[in-house]
Amino acid sequence: MGKRLVRTAAALAGTIALIVSLAGTATAATPGDGVCDEGEFCLYWGQDQSGALADFTATVADYGDTAPDCQTFTGPGPGLGACVKNNATSAWNRSTTHTVTVHFDADNQGAADTVASGQKVDLAKTWLENASHEFTANPAPQPTR
Repeated sequence: MGKRLVRTAAALAGTIALIVSLAGTATAATPGDGVCDEGEFCLYWGQDQSGALADFTATVADYGDTAPDCQTFTGPGPGLGACVKNNATSAWNRSTTHTVTVHFDADNQGAADTVASGQKVDLAKTWLENASHEFTANPAPQPTR
């Protein structure tokens, strides 16, 4: 009976270790995979976050003009494979730590649409006229008195 108890305890310990390791594994944002993951900023080919998308985790100073040297829409739907520049119509900011500003011109210049954390928008000032975006850290919460 002693050996059986030792094997059962070892099996239980292995199962617990597996559960703990899986519980600590979060789905990581993977920019460019065509999925708008938590932590990413996503631009969409269509309005209301429809069509193919481009997903980012950092500032991009110039989307690029032509393939293969441009940021492209991935994921399913209309717009798949098209360059992002001057083709995005909506956005979703799934970053919890950054506000993202989409700019009309490269190098984060010109007219802009600002997208707060968690916000879904149809672009207004940069609708079909976008060339870059910029991540800006959200301000730290101020203590209440």
